[in-house]
Amino acid sequence: MGRLFGTDGVRGIANKELTPELAFYLGKAGAKVLSKYHKKPLFVIGRDTRISGDMLEAAVVAGLCSSGADVVKVGIVPTPAVAYLTRHFKADAGIVISASHNPVEYNGIKFFDSRGYKLPDELEDEIEEIVHNGDFEKNPPIGAEVGRVYEKDGLSSYVDYVVSLFGENYFKGFNVALDCANGASFKAAPLVFERLGAKLTVINNEPDGCNINVKCGSTHPEVLSQFIKDKGFDIGFTFDGDADRLIAVDEEGEVVNGDHVMAIWASHLKETGRLLKDTVVATVMSNMGLEVALRKMGIKMVRTKVGDRYVMEEILKNGYIFGGEQSGHIIFLDHNTTGDGIITAVNLLAVLKEKNKKLSELKNIMQVFPQVLINVKVKSKEEYEKNDEIKEEIKKAERELGENGRIVVRPSGTEPLIRVMVEGEKEDIINSIAKRVADVIQKALN
Repeated sequence: MGRLFGTDGVRGIANKELTPELAFYLGKAGAKVLSKYHKKPLFVIGRDTRISGDMLEAAVVAGLCSSGADVVKVGIVPTPAVAYLTRHFKADAGIVISASHNPVEYNGIKFFDSRGYKLPDELEDEIEEIVHNGDFEKNPPIGAEVGRVYEKDGLSSYVDYVVSLFGENYFKGFNVALDCANGASFKAAPLVFERLGAKLTVINNEPDGCNINVKCGSTHPEVLSQFIKDKGFDIGFTFDGDADRLIAVDEEGEVVNGDHVMAIWASHLKETGRLLKDTVVATVMSNMGLEVALRKMGIKMVRTKVGDRYVMEEILKNGYIFGGEQSGHIIFLDHNTTGDGIITAVNLLAVLKEKNKKLSELKNIMQVFPQVLINVKVKSKEEYEKNDEIKEEIKKAERELGENGRIVVRPSGTEPLIRVMVEGEKEDIINSIAKRVADVIQKALN
């Protein structure tokens, strides 16, 4: 058995790599680790709409209860809702059954601590070690000590909270389009925007267990883009399968990614004196154009490894308040403890209202440097770090790009891919460099 936890929990093809047996043992191990802080821990558990969610949720819940933990099931809700509800119900931990933007055959299990933060590496390592070694309790609970399961309406509590950030009917008069990716936001997002008073049109909000992320949502923003063109919408928002990320679409149908959203919101925070330490935390994948735009505003940008958990770690470690990823994971620490697509959407719309400007105007705050991303499918990601030929090719690319560009090569945290991203002033040059590096990786690792 290889390493279980990646950058965003445990993921794999459901019923093949992520089996009910593994889910059961992750539940047992999670209960054992958390019981150190509370003899009978309470877990909140939610999931997205994929067909394997019932199966894996049942297995995790069985593992938790067999170890004496109590469980509050909140049903189909966004990942960030579980982070919020863990605090709301005063639970010891939260668990989400979701594979986010991945295809339906995948699923995942991720944990939040009692404050709604993703577990630090050391606690994940502890859970993983227990699963690997089978180091479970020698005298499992019986009788009244076995865990109970409760079902509660977590969706309403989360929606109430998001609406409370601005108040009922705050967006009255705005014409908004939503793409819910047939995922976890299919109820939550429309409820939020309806109560905030927006005139609403929703697409891809009829999940059948198998259509999550299929040609829709934040991984296919062109769908909402085409839908919006020439229809008179003020703005569009498209979520991924678990609604922790958000990609916007302006009134002309042009896609506005996480980098633009960060630039717009950082500017707003600075203008209102709320940007702590005048710093934004982003990852190595954010466009150089964001860094240049922030610098002009007197804002520093700190880069981390890819993954919103690393953005959050940097925010917490150094007392910042805001950051995110180009992919649309945006963290507003004063609003939630993880990337939250719905909160990102309402915050962005609030800037449009307060400035009385269109998104097509606001997004001009930053100019995008040409960027190319190539995903190389490989047999073994583990061999990447050891390969000298690949390292030398990357160094060669860095010399060619100089100060006017950059290259980032990294293994995917969730898929058998090596991602090659190259950025620079001239598109033909970066395309050539990216293809060359990708070809070397393809030959070396396959």
